[in-house]
Amino acid sequence: MARRVLVVDDEKLIVKGIRFSLEQDDMEVDCAYDGQTALDMVEANQYDIVLLDVMLPELDGFEVCQRIREFSMIPIIMLTAKSDDMDKILGLDYGADDYITKPFNILEVKARIKAILRRVDTKKDAVSENGMIVSGKLKIDIEGRRVYLDEREVRLTSKEFDLLELMVTNPNKIYSRDDLMKLVWGTDYPGDVRTVDVHVRRLREKIEVNPSEPRYVHTKWGTGYYFQN
Repeated sequence: MARRVLVVDDEKLIVKGIRFSLEQDDMEVDCAYDGQTALDMVEANQYDIVLLDVMLPELDGFEVCQRIREFSMIPIIMLTAKSDDMDKILGLDYGADDYITKPFNILEVKARIKAILRRVDTKKDAVSENGMIVSGKLKIDIEGRRVYLDEREVRLTSKEFDLLELMVTNPNKIYSRDDLMKLVWGTDYPGDVRTVDVHVRRLREKIEVNPSEPRYVHTKWGTGYYFQN
C-alpha cells in the first residue's frame, strides 16, 4: 500500500518540488499551505507522516505540531529556515520526530522519511493487539504512552518514553549513544551524547528495581545500550 504524506509549507515551489520527488517513490502526497488547513487535514485523514514547516500563516508549525500530538502520534518532520538552536529544541519538545533545516537536499528528506517509517513499521510488529508490550513486570502502553511496573504507573518524561519505546520495540539491538541521540533527539539537536547517559540513568531509576543491576535497560560497554526482553 502506498504511503500517504502531508506536506505543509507556504512556499508553493518547495511544496511542488517535494511532492514531485515523493510521487516518484510511489507515495501519495497531499499539500497544505497554512497551519489551520494542515491541522484540519490531519484530523480528517489518515497519513503515514507529515512534513511540517515552522513559519506558516494562521498557525505556526510548533502550534500545529503541539495540537496534533493531542490526538495523534503520527510521525512529524519539521522544516525550517531558522538555525536558532532553541527553535530546534522547542520543536522536538512539542513532539516532532525529526528536524531538517532549509535549504535541504530532497534525497536527505526522503532518507529521513524512510528511516522514520521503518521505525514505525518495526514498532507495529512488536506491539500486541491491545497496544501493550509486556516484559516481566514491565508493561508499556505504546498508544497511550504510559508505563507500568508491578501494575503501578511510572511517570516518564517525553524523551524517557521515546528512549524506552525505541529500545523495547527493538529488543537486544544495541544502540550507540550517537544512534540514540539522532533517533530520539534528531540530527540537528545541539546537545552532546552525555544527554543520552543522563536520560538512561533517570529511566533506570524509574523502571528498574535495582538501577545498578538493571533487568531491562543494559549497557554494552564500549558500544551502547540495549533492552533485554
